[in-house]
Amino acid sequence: MTLAPSPASRGTVLAALGAVRPPLSVVAEAECLAAFETDAYIQVRETPLAAVLPESEAEVIALVRALAPIGVPVVTRGAGTGISGGAIPHADGVLAVLTRLRAIVRIDAAARLAVVEPGVPNAQVSEAARPAGLHFAPDPSSQVVSTIGGNIAENAGGVHCLKYGLTVHNVLGVRLVDGEGELLEIGGEALDAPGYDLLALVTGSEGNLGLITRATLRLLPRPESTQTVLAAFDTVKAGAEAVGAIIGAGLVPAALEMMDRVVIDACERYMALGLPKADALLLVEVDGGREEAGEALGQVEALLAAAGATEVRVAKDDDERAKLWKSRKGAFAALASVLPDYYTMDGTIPRRALPEVLEAVYALGREYGLTIGNVFHAGDGNMHPCIFYDATKPGEFERSEELGGKILELCIDHGGTITGEHGVGLEKLKQMCLQFREGEIAAFHDVKRVFDPAGILNPGKAVPTLKRCAEWGGMHVRAGRVPRPDIPRF
Repeated sequence: MTLAPSPASRGTVLAALGAVRPPLSVVAEAECLAAFETDAYIQVRETPLAAVLPESEAEVIALVRALAPIGVPVVTRGAGTGISGGAIPHADGVLAVLTRLRAIVRIDAAARLAVVEPGVPNAQVSEAARPAGLHFAPDPSSQVVSTIGGNIAENAGGVHCLKYGLTVHNVLGVRLVDGEGELLEIGGEALDAPGYDLLALVTGSEGNLGLITRATLRLLPRPESTQTVLAAFDTVKAGAEAVGAIIGAGLVPAALEMMDRVVIDACERYMALGLPKADALLLVEVDGGREEAGEALGQVEALLAAAGATEVRVAKDDDERAKLWKSRKGAFAALASVLPDYYTMDGTIPRRALPEVLEAVYALGREYGLTIGNVFHAGDGNMHPCIFYDATKPGEFERSEELGGKILELCIDHGGTITGEHGVGLEKLKQMCLQFREGEIAAFHDVKRVFDPAGILNPGKAVPTLKRCAEWGGMHVRAGRVPRPDIPRF
């Protein structure tokens, strides 16, 4: 079992950082550290002993080598857009902020790859590759600010992940610094690599296995033609069934997104886009060669009509397509108009279970007396229920958090998983004890010890200890498991 390191005094930590040459950029003043006390999981805040902003791979190595001998926790942070608490600082540790490592080292059009540092914002990779007719496919909603290092750490998805895959499917190699300050190179530019393929292990490891200092990314050709369709439905169930019809017909759209009335109304208040009045909207995008995309568009329109769509709009040009996507990309900002606070969940279920699980989610919302809005990657079954609450009312956040846990249990019980792209962080530690058996949790800790023997990298995140699982209500065998509503809060 990986144990958290023993605390070192603030003076000891600052002295260790101060001894590094050339000097590191260290932030230690309380008022400045307040800027780093949380990520987008704003329900939890913590102040680190210090934050360090390295400007090179060599400085990242020096930082870890300075802190490892004295057992100081190191939490990695990029742009802070993660919403599961993966970049929340450790009170007895140091926050390594990698946003100054933002060089695009090279774009290789012939090899269709980009080599970048971890602080490069996602959208800038595609902008740099545009002159070569290429792009980086993963496109999370936060892509303008979220960084490549964070995308890899959380295995970020995006609206086009249905066809083009998650981050893990679009990364060829990484360089990272392990818990002892050693630089590791995993994967690379070759089609295959000798030895074990550890790239997928590192992708999605949430800062537990190393600090990413460089990434080699797969670039794809920009499609010749893209067609985008918006379809309105009278019920969420009808929209969910249309998703199954499209996938069941053998089509793989580039994107297949869904939003319900709560989200539609919020987008209209916030952006006034002229969206149809409906209980559910589907946004479907197909791409490829001109003939291929045109044929797929015709099939999608027919399937939507057969599924009971009350209105179908096809974007006539790039401007109309951008307007349709504005509603989806801007949805999470628009939701702030519903209530002062909301809590976004992330769970994945088999597509066949979408209608049933969505109805169960709304039923849970009624049971808890809380409004739920849904906007999500319907084609992947990756749900993002947004639970609205007012933090000024005593107990409302705790109730919303409990409701979120029940939704994740629903995902598990329907053959799904507790995360599709947001990671586990702090948010879903309890549900890890439901998703996995004791031996599996132990195996995760065995893997971590290989990369981080002293347990200094992002301790307490992503994988709970067996002791904590026991405290929360015990491990559960997946076959025939009954959800446990009595597991206490973290």
